[in-house]
Amino acid sequence: MAEQAAGSALPISGLPPRGRVTCVGFIESVTYQPASDQAYFSAIVTDTEAERQRGVPEARLRVIWLGRRRVPGIEAGVEVRLEGMVTERDGLPTMFNPRYDILSRKEYQ
Repeated sequence: MAEQAAGSALPISGLPPRGRVTCVGFIESVTYQPASDQAYFSAIVTDTEAERQRGVPEARLRVIWLGRRRVPGIEAGVEVRLEGMVTERDGLPTMFNPRYDILSRKEYQ
């Protein structure tokens, strides 16, 4: 498997099946767990608009923060850079407890 160049971020559609990566995408949706369930916060991340306009097939990444009910700044419409280990879980690429940077927010009028 080719090494990812330092400082470069992959689109969600370009993620390998497993391994450490840095990727960029938009938060499509978030899921809050009831207080009675185990504490975790999850989000679905999709490719940026620029990747979609290039005709890249739609791809999704599930991101899960264990032991948290919320993650500050993570909400639908936010563009993020994520760094962590990707693995497949229930047929969907998944990243647990990634490092993240908020790059921008979509503004709605």
